[in-house]
Parts: sequence; structure tokens; C-alpha cells
Amino acid sequence: MTASALFVQLLAALLPVLLAPLFSGWVMQCRAWLSNRSAPPLWQPYARIAKLLRKDAVLATDATALFRAVPYILFGSMVAAAAIIPSLSTDLPFAQAADVIALVGLFALARVFIALAGMDIGTAFGTLGSRREMLVGFLAEPALLMVVFTSSLITGSTLLPTIAEALQSHQLALHASLAFAAVAFIMVLLAENARIPVDNPTTHLELTMIHEAMVLEYSARHLALVEWASSLKLFNYTCIGFALFLPWGMASRADGLLWLLPALPPLLLKLAVAGLGIALIETLSAKLRIFRAPEFLATAFLLAVLGVLVRLMLAH
Repeated sequence: MTASALFVQLLAALLPVLLAPLFSGWVMQCRAWLSNRSAPPLWQPYARIAKLLRKDAVLATDATALFRAVPYILFGSMVAAAAIIPSLSTDLPFAQAADVIALVGLFALARVFIALAGMDIGTAFGTLGSRREMLVGFLAEPALLMVVFTSSLITGSTLLPTIAEALQSHQLALHASLAFAAVAFIMVLLAENARIPVDNPTTHLELTMIHEAMVLEYSARHLALVEWASSLKLFNYTCIGFALFLPWGMASRADGLLWLLPALPPLLLKLAVAGLGIALIETLSAKLRIFRAPEFLATAFLLAVLGVLVRLMLAH
């Protein structure tokens, strides 16, 4: 692997880390505009992360080493996922590691650790949030895997770069099965990233919160890393959606910085549209009761299965 290839890979991994808070800020702005409220500035997530990094951490008396390590594990897992998800190019040095099934496992690893951190202190809120998080993950992962299988049946691979390259061709541009898979993926994205209607990232109500219940005991740099990782997870899921359903605009080669620059404007445009779409769904949707979340994710799973069945029927 040449020094130029390593530099391009580093740049491709660093860009999502830097853009993720901006993407979260854009979603917050769109939600405010659609709700006819004053919108916060785009850089508010950066300012919050910077403020938290300057503060002194306060830890509970019963906090173990696991509780301290989880924010770093969580952030590291999301950075590792960002490094292998094709956002700018399908020809990165780490492209062969971008297997979607492995990515699902990486997200599951982060979920397990954040759930353990929620239970580590022994508070009622943390334990409640951990149980709910594992329930959502247990239901969302099969739906996500079925979405992946729909694309893999079309392209013959579970590697994201291979799927993106295949779907960029005109012959493979339109598939009825991908419509079912796309709707299922959007539902999984909302559930996995603590968005309405499954969860609300801004709530602190006992009866409704899931993700926030697990991180209530974090502060300062630990909370900054958790929030940064949450923004990066949303960015990663959005880029997975681009690779599976909207791969156009990605560079087919990554021999240097000049090959990546033309792919940046299409990525920013797709992120802007995706952020507006997420905000629109959240604005038009009501928060589901927690016992209705399994029905929501079961619908996503059924839609993903329909996508697989449609593809199998059309193939024969």
C-alpha cells in the first residue's frame, strides 16, 4: 500500500468524522424550520462538543473501568465503520473490509457496550434504557440484514463498494425490489439512530427515552465522545443508504486527492436532501409508545423480506 493510498484512506475516514456533527446540526435546523421555530446554528454540535471537552468529568462512585472505556470504544467503532463505508470512493485501500454483514456486527458491538455502560452504574434509568436498546437492536438487525440481502442478490456481493459500483451502471439502475428495501432501510435508520417515531434524541422523559437513558450518567469528555459517536452513527447509516440505493457521484478511483474532490459536491448534496428527509419524517410523525416499536420494526422486516421475494421472483 503506497503512501498516497494511505493518505487518501485517512482523508476518507477523517471527512465523516468532521462532517458528522454538521450533518446532525443540519437535521436540527430542518426540524426547527419545519416546526416554525428559530433554527439553531449549524455549528452548534461543534460548539457543544468543544464545551464538553473543556469540562472536568464527574463519575459515579460505583463506576467501573468499563464505564470509563465505553465512550472510547463507541467512538472508535464508529470511526472504524466510517473508514470502510464508501462515501467518496469505491476504490479505497480498506474497501475489501466493507462487508455489510461485518458492519452490522460492528454496530452490534457498539450497542452491546453502550448497553453494558447503562447498566454499570446500577441506576433505574440506565437499566431501563439498556433493555429497550437491546430490544430495538434485536428487531432492527434482521431487517437490516434482509435489506442487504436484497442488494446482494442483485449484485452478487455483500461488499458495499461492489454493490455501489454495480448499481451505478444504467442496466442496474431500477429495481422494484429496491423500493421495498429502501423503505425498510429508512425505518431501520430511524430506529437505530434514536429518531422519531421510535425514540426522541432530545427527550428526558422516563416513559419514552431509550438512548438518552443509557448516557445520563456521562459528562464532559465522555459525553462529548458519546454524542460525537451518535452523530457519526447517523452519518454512517446515511452513507450506507447512499451506497445501497443512491451510489451515483462516487469516484471509481482514488489515486489521489484530485480523484476525490469531484465526489464531494454530490455527497454534500445527498446529505442535505437526506437530512431534510429525516427532519420531515420526524416532524410529520408522532412518537410511538414503546410497546408499538416492535410492530414498527416488524413492518420494516416484512418490507425487506418482500424486497428479497420480489427479487427472487423476477430473477426466475
